[in-house]
Amino acid sequence: MFKITEAAAQQILKAAQQNEMTHWSLRLAAQRTPDGSIDYGMGFDEKHEEDIAIISREVEIIFHPNYQELLQGAMMDFVELTEGDYRFIFLNPNDPHYIPPNSGGESA
Repeated sequence: MFKITEAAAQQILKAAQQNEMTHWSLRLAAQRTPDGSIDYGMGFDEKHEEDIAIISREVEIIFHPNYQELLQGAMMDFVELTEGDYRFIFLNPNDPHYIPPNSGGESA
């Protein structure tokens, strides 16, 4: 199933606290683009009856069942892409452009 790294969890929990949304879950969405890659959306939201809910590193993550196939086996991380530029990234084997990390990858 979908997982997050410790760095991603810390950033999500920090954002939830800063925005007074600690009682909400992190909602994910995924959509295949014309070139086969996957675009992601996320934000804090209330859980709905039909949602799939998982807990990864103390963060409740929810998504509609329509996204389960695209998110299966993926991992979200929070990394510094360039100096001072931190972003969430998705490591997803369902994306044809996915390149597995060489080594030192964090296990979730």
